[in-house]
Amino acid sequence: MPLPAAAPAARSAASSGQAPTADFLSQIIVEGLEDAKAEDVVSIDLFGRTTLADRMFIASGRSSVHVGAIADRVVRACRDAGFPSPKVEGMPLCDWVLLDAQNAIVHIFRPDVRRFYNLEKMWGADRPGEAGKS
Repeated sequence: MPLPAAAPAARSAASSGQAPTADFLSQIIVEGLEDAKAEDVVSIDLFGRTTLADRMFIASGRSSVHVGAIADRVVRACRDAGFPSPKVEGMPLCDWVLLDAQNAIVHIFRPDVRRFYNLEKMWGADRPGEAGKS
């Protein structure tokens, strides 16, 4: 998932002492997911649909160990960028790890667990590889 061109400007704003923005948080999360080699990353805009968050990310890891490593990487990336550490649920088993990062929610699944819960369908987004299928 390519990052918007505004990433360097957002980084300099955060490092200059200004409050980090929701767009910057999304960029940091995507970078953390990419750095940890998360697969099938989907971003869903929740703005105006719920008060839980403005954006939801759904990603897969190849195994429970990979899911845990992805979650650790995203938490570290948020903290290093000046955001509070996301709240983490599901780390002992790592079948499905949920990160609550203020204005963004990150779901990281093992592939079989992701297919079972199918959050993309619940929130109205196409699953990877299924866009345009009827």
